[in-house]
Amino acid sequence: MSHLLHIDSSVRAEGSVSRALTARAADRWRAAHPGGTVTYRDLAADPVPHLDASNGLALVTPPEQHTPAQARTYALSSTLIDEIKAADTVILGMPLYNFGAPSLVKTWVDHIIAGGLSFAPDGTSLLGETEFIVLESRGGGYSEGTPRYGWDHAESWLTHGVSMTGLRPRIIVAELTMAAVDARMAHLQPLAEASLDRAHAEIDALWAADDENAA
Repeated sequence: MSHLLHIDSSVRAEGSVSRALTARAADRWRAAHPGGTVTYRDLAADPVPHLDASNGLALVTPPEQHTPAQARTYALSSTLIDEIKAADTVILGMPLYNFGAPSLVKTWVDHIIAGGLSFAPDGTSLLGETEFIVLESRGGGYSEGTPRYGWDHAESWLTHGVSMTGLRPRIIVAELTMAAVDARMAHLQPLAEASLDRAHAEIDALWAADDENAA
């Protein structure tokens, strides 16, 4: 039976473009995988604890030497990685905050980079069989030819950040999302709508072949 891990990270409970994109993708995935199961994790509503002085060495310390705080962190990291291992597909919603990924996503990644859990001691990746779809929303314009082209540091960071695990993100972007609410960007609304339409089309095509086979 197919299984989906659906993750949101926007701090907006309402009006979030990234949440709308992941919801659309999850709906399309369910349609293509009748009987499939879904695990949902909301990193904004239930944040993963940051690594700090009390627990930050948990993933590089032998379990038999863990402090209580390190033991809790190691157990959580194991749970997060097991969620990925149990999934055929992971969908992650990632809004662009201050030109980078939300700290909520950074912390999730910090927890899943764990020797012996997400990659073997010899460096062999252990999560490479999982499909990883990232749906990114960007309030401004960062495409090639724009003044802030190259300012989106979330895409390259995430690709590099999870590389040891074998996860290979396919990133689908909707940008200029603030044009609908910021009067200064009103003239960019047609471009914003076109970007969102492209994102929707990419999402709708993700499992179209699976959907046809199921029919």
